[in-house]
Amino acid sequence: MLVDAYGRPLTDLRISVTERCNFRCFYCHNEGQGTPVASPGAPHGDEMTPREIERIVRVASEVGVRQVKLTGGEPLVRGDVEEIVRRLSPLVEVSMTTNGSMLEHRARKLKEAGLARVNVSVDSLRPEEFAEIRGGQLAPVLRGVKAALDAGLAPLKLNLVLYKEALRRLDEMIEYVGRTAGLELQLIQFMPEMAWQKAHAIDIREVHERLARLASESVQREMHHRRRYRIGEAWVELVDPVNNSDFCMNCHRVRVTHDGHLKGCINRNDGLVATRGLDDEGLLAALRRVVAERAPFYRPVLPTPRAV
Repeated sequence: MLVDAYGRPLTDLRISVTERCNFRCFYCHNEGQGTPVASPGAPHGDEMTPREIERIVRVASEVGVRQVKLTGGEPLVRGDVEEIVRRLSPLVEVSMTTNGSMLEHRARKLKEAGLARVNVSVDSLRPEEFAEIRGGQLAPVLRGVKAALDAGLAPLKLNLVLYKEALRRLDEMIEYVGRTAGLELQLIQFMPEMAWQKAHAIDIREVHERLARLASESVQREMHHRRRYRIGEAWVELVDPVNNSDFCMNCHRVRVTHDGHLKGCINRNDGLVATRGLDDEGLLAALRRVVAERAPFYRPVLPTPRAV
């Protein structure tokens, strides 16, 4: 097992298989980049092949990585995602984050390929509001959610990005999740690159307090020390990394970019480690390097030593 200088073991990889997306979410830092994608197709030239992804995961699994999450962009714009899952699932547990718009007709094939779970981003249950936020249509996303549940991809987390306007939709989302077997709700705080948008800012402590008042049960996950709340029949998980050193000190994840670079933190783009063209020994050395160099983005504030 690889352990960094802060005592954090590497157990997870988050692999972006593409930067492309068919939605235009207003809060996404890639908004406006790339070209619209109407339907799944072949990978683009800079995107890793299934074989390249498999080799990275195979080597990583030999040093303790147990879980892989496939992301994008939107991973399902690639027509070969089922092949990627099929190659990885004998090695590690494979999950995916998707906008759900292309999930309806692929959920069962993904499950058969070995996909364990899926997260689907749903920022509103109202079609016009959803379209305004995400630049896409709600109906196919909800059909994709149903197809995923029918295929056995559960528990399925609905991702809701937390900003000021989203708070008024929170009760509706909790109620929807609570009445739908197999669903959970995951609330995701704005990432730092969005923090300058003061009009959308929220006090995350108030969200924790609100959920705690409603909850009959509360537990803490090992990953990031995320807090989960049981509210009625719904489980609600809060992902709150901003200015949260406890979150960072309990991160066990390395990211892999769509073009095959390792990065130790989502918030940093320096110190990327290339993997393309490396043999297995080189891949292991690259993993060792990125783990050795990774550091918490938000570090604990250590007490100032007292003068003797």
